[in-house]
Amino acid sequence: MHIHILGICGTFMGGLAVIARQLGHQVSGSDQNVYPPMSTQLEEQGIVLLEGYRAENLAPKPDLVIIGNALSRGNPEVEAVLNMGLRYVSGPQWLAEHVLQDKWVLGVAGTHGKTTTTSMLSWILEQQGFKPGFLIGGIPLNFGVSARLGESDFFVIEADEYDSAFFDKRSKFVHYRPRTAILNNLEYDHADIFPDLEAIKKQFHHLVRTIPGEGLIINPEGDANINDVLIMGCWTSVAKTSIDAQAQWNAQLVKADGSQFKVLFENIEQGCVEWSLTGDHNVYNALSAIVAAKHVGILPKDSITALSQFKNVKRRMEVLASINGVTIYDDFAHHPTAIQTTLDGLRKQVGEERIIAIVEPRSNTMRLGVHTKTLAESLGNADLAIIYQPEAMNWDLSQLKNYANNIEICISLEQIITKLKFEARYGGHYVLMSNGSFGGIYQRLQDELL
Repeated sequence: MHIHILGICGTFMGGLAVIARQLGHQVSGSDQNVYPPMSTQLEEQGIVLLEGYRAENLAPKPDLVIIGNALSRGNPEVEAVLNMGLRYVSGPQWLAEHVLQDKWVLGVAGTHGKTTTTSMLSWILEQQGFKPGFLIGGIPLNFGVSARLGESDFFVIEADEYDSAFFDKRSKFVHYRPRTAILNNLEYDHADIFPDLEAIKKQFHHLVRTIPGEGLIINPEGDANINDVLIMGCWTSVAKTSIDAQAQWNAQLVKADGSQFKVLFENIEQGCVEWSLTGDHNVYNALSAIVAAKHVGILPKDSITALSQFKNVKRRMEVLASINGVTIYDDFAHHPTAIQTTLDGLRKQVGEERIIAIVEPRSNTMRLGVHTKTLAESLGNADLAIIYQPEAMNWDLSQLKNYANNIEICISLEQIITKLKFEARYGGHYVLMSNGSFGGIYQRLQDELL
């Protein structure tokens, strides 16, 4: 079968393309934004990429079109699909019907940490010989690919609350029907489709309604919004996690930056994680992965051993280079809480060394100006925060200065690079934070600092 995918370079749709290829289908796709690492991954899999959306991309006529949620009516290729009467489906529905049927699905949901936790859990299962299938919203360095069909009854999936397609406004995760569900956290996000936090809670409860009674839900004890969701109705056992508290599953920090912590189950130590990751958020991610793995029969001590070899995901505090006393990181930041927890972990790791955060507010929520105050406050651990304001930004980022005195606004990449070259004389840590390509600043900055 020839499957053509619209929006193929998105992390989810790109993963679908890889899995469809592994199922033996001929796969092609089109996208407006074709850039690494996803474009590289797809080309390596022998998948044909077409840049731009045009009716001509549908020749020869595909047997099925999978339409990504970034596309809507008015898109020329979408209009051509409808006018030609082609078969089409959303990505989550195709995945549910052709891959997840009869699988033990382990779903990882939440505003933050989905990609990292999904990668951790997949790696634990892999190390224990389970050979799971997975679909991850990034490329885990332990695997080198974001998705695969797998060779077992287990499938680990990043369960996103974003909508499925222009013709299916349900959250993606309601299609997946997980038996094991991690609910990492819940905050207001995706302001372009959710009017308020209550609307997101409702979608999370739709997910909870699909989890079997014999399944398991895992969530942090102190997350009030997740607790509100469960109060709406829950028919499944719940395992709670905490850090230096009294939940059934508790992490006892040995080092404040989270790079070493003991894992306790009902106050009985199961082992100690020692790894290169930092931050409370990653400690919670690890705890959740350990609990989920236990649900499928993996002992915590074996999960802890696997995590000691975990290499994280590309673009999650990935060190790009160390040049003349400056360390450059690439971090896929999309929300103020993600920014805050990442910088907090780095601050605990590097002490008084200089930290400069360079932020492209690219997510729909941040571009709409929903998080003005919280965005400014999330940058508190940076000695300097440089915020990029491109021409198309919907609000004046100078408002951020009303809430913090470490912020500078730059209107061009050249201005940012000039500033960073000046600051480089003092050394330190440059954290580039964006969920997009950031105009190619990554390589340009490295070239300028050499």
